[in-house]
This record gives sequence, structure tokens and C-alpha cells, in this order.
Amino acid sequence: MPNKTWSAFLLGTTLIAGSPTPPNPPAWQVPVGVKTLSNGLTVVVSEDHALPTVGVSIVYRVGMRLEPKGRTGFAHLFEHMMFEGTPVAHKGVFDRVIQGGGGMNNGSTRYDYTNYVESAPASALEPILWLEADRLKALDFSPQNLKNQQEVVKEEIRVNVKNQPYGSYWLDLPAAAYSKWENSHDGYGSFEDLDRADLKDVQTFHSTYYTPSNAVLAVAGDVKTAEVFALAEKYFGGIPSKAKPPLPDLIEPLNTAEVRLVKTDALARVPALALAWKMPERGSKDHAASAVLSELLVGGDASRVYLGLVKGKEMLLGANGGLNAALGGPWDFDGQPLFSIFALYKPNANADKILAAMDEIIASVATQGVTTAELKRTKTKMLSDHYAELEIPMYRADALAKMQALWGRAAQINDIPKLIEGVTPDDLKRVAKAYLTKPNRTVIDYHIPAAKN
Repeated sequence: MPNKTWSAFLLGTTLIAGSPTPPNPPAWQVPVGVKTLSNGLTVVVSEDHALPTVGVSIVYRVGMRLEPKGRTGFAHLFEHMMFEGTPVAHKGVFDRVIQGGGGMNNGSTRYDYTNYVESAPASALEPILWLEADRLKALDFSPQNLKNQQEVVKEEIRVNVKNQPYGSYWLDLPAAAYSKWENSHDGYGSFEDLDRADLKDVQTFHSTYYTPSNAVLAVAGDVKTAEVFALAEKYFGGIPSKAKPPLPDLIEPLNTAEVRLVKTDALARVPALALAWKMPERGSKDHAASAVLSELLVGGDASRVYLGLVKGKEMLLGANGGLNAALGGPWDFDGQPLFSIFALYKPNANADKILAAMDEIIASVATQGVTTAELKRTKTKMLSDHYAELEIPMYRADALAKMQALWGRAAQINDIPKLIEGVTPDDLKRVAKAYLTKPNRTVIDYHIPAAKN
């Protein structure tokens, strides 16, 4: 359902249909209110009274790239531990309270953050905030809960990685492309490191990273900004303040020699290629152009790779990817992302010829540029996707929390359309020429077992 701001705008357009259309209609702005509590918790509120629902997101500034060495997968493990209950709200209470009122909740671990989201009727906001504050204060640390979640995470790895064809490609690419441990290690978790974790590790992790100063709470939907600030103070304000943990330096130079690996996937029915290039860091002058370029090259059925190699030359069976595509999107990361492409190809096709064809597509952008129509189509799709996400309170709250946590400014959400619109054909040429080079490329060729040929 459209936001009331949009409804009013459309109504006004209808009433003055006979009048000339203004050349530059005002861009829709997400309403954003921000307050930082004395203990360091940042609270973001976005009012939208179109529906009697509310979305809540709390983002902690810890993810796969920020977890301690020797504890691969610990950020992921801890995401699961957050649902094991507290000394006050025992295991199961969190889910029953939210789902019993018609809501839903979830959590995820990404490279640079861990987020917890809820969607519910607006009347459920206060109990949701109480529950989130309760598990920020303390968890039910017990050997049984730890062992249970160690096994749950291991089973998740078995299902999603080990027993899926090409299931490890999104882990293999960073391991091959990056050199720093923070960027390259298996953040999903090795069984050995997961099994070595003990209660002291869990308690230390919670007291280090799950603190008010390392968190952003965002609420969007049918709420009043002042009332949300008051509820945040009521439930979170008394939690003791702690210093923010230091952030590692995640930036690396571009690679100077192509990395080329061949792996055999016992579960694969057809071969596949996984490609990656190191890209410019978040907020740099080339960031927006990288996002638009990745959309133009591999963003769906109208992209150059799909039209050229899937439908055109029929070398690929399918292709997907993008900037920071493995675990997020083009705006929700810190440090330096990868632009990745994953493509299935026919068993009788040649990987070198596919890569050469891919190089031709990239070179055409780097040397000839793109047409005005193609660039406009790409931007229109990106803007449509951006606004569509913000219509849903839970996704809007999550986007705002991530902007505040990663960019330091929730209102940055309103600058994303400007960044997209500001990209020029020359920007795309420059970025393609600078970053999508063979020396900066990582290639993993996944073969099928010989018996399946």
C-alpha cells in the first residue's frame, strides 16, 4: 500500500491534471528522527501511518569480518545464542510473545553487522522493545544452550554449504581474493572452531560486542517519534555504557595478478564459474558508480551478461551476482566489497572462452561506454527496488539501522537515490577500466566429477 505521502502527491496530481507537469517534482524523503541515549545507544525513528504496523531492527556492529581470530563463525553462532532466552525471559518467550500477537522475527549475520528484526501490529511495540532490551542486558549462558546452538549452526552449514551444489562459492571467493584474515576467513564457521567455543568465550563476546554503544535501534511505522524515544529510554536507558570495540582495517590494495582455481563439486550436475573483483570502499567516489555498473552488468534478465551470454551466445545457463551480493547489497557494507558473478555453464562449453566473452562485455563499457537509454533503465530499476523496500516498515527500520551503524548517518538513506542518479557514463567507463581488470580478478572454475560428463 502506498505511503500517505505518495497518496497525497498522487491525489494532488489528479486534481491538477490539466496543469503543466513541474520539470523537477520533489523527491520523496524518508522521515528520520535520531537520538543517542546517554549510554551510547542510537535510536532511529521513521513515522509512517499508512498501516497500523511497526517494524523494529536492532543492528550490532559485529559480523563475520569483526569476530575474534580463532573463532571463525562465532558471530554467526552468537546470533543463534540470542534466541536461547535470558534469566528473565526463558527460551521460547521471545518467539511466543511476538508471534502470538501476529508478528514475526528473525536475525542474520553479515560481513560487518548482525541484525535482529521484528514486524508486528503497532500495539506490540512496547513488549518488543522490552524483549530486545532484556537480551541486550544478559543471556541464559548455559552449557546446554551453547551445545545446542553449536549443533544447530553445524547442521545449518551442512544443509546450506556442504550438501548443496556450489554451496561454498560465496566462501571460496573471499578466501581466494583477499589477503587479510578478517576478509578471507570462513565467517560461516568451521566445525573445529565452533566446537572449541566455551561459555567464557560466549560471555566475553556478549560483553564486548553486545553493548548499547555498539548498537543501533530503529523503529519504523505507525508510531510517534517522541513516544519511541521515551520507550527506548525506559527500557534501554539503564543498561550500563561500555566503550565501543575497535574496528580492524579492512582495506586492501587491488590484486595485481589473476587468481585462478579449479575445484571439483561432487554434487554439481553442470560446471560453474565464480568470479570476483575487489571494488572501492564504502562511501568513496567510485562506490555509487560501482553499484550502478554491477546492476548494469548482472542485475537481472535485462543485464548485459544475461542478454549477451545467457540469451545471446547461449554460453551460460544462468548468471547472478552484484556488488556485495553474497551477503547483502550495494549499500550495506563497510570496508571493501567484492563484485561477484556466479554462472552455470554448459558441460561442453569452454571456461576460457566464457571468460573472454565476459572480458569483451566489460571492455565494451570501459571503452565505448553505455547509452543514455541503458543507463536510465538501470537507474530506474535500482530506484524502484530502493523505494519498494522502504515501503515495508520492517525493511525500512532495518535499512535505517544499517545506515546509522555503517555510515554513521541514518538520513543517508535519502541520499542513495541522489548517488544513483548522479552516476554518468564516464563514471562507468572509469570504474570498469580501473577495477574490472584481469589482474584484479579471481576465478574459481567448478567442475563436475568425471563420471557425470
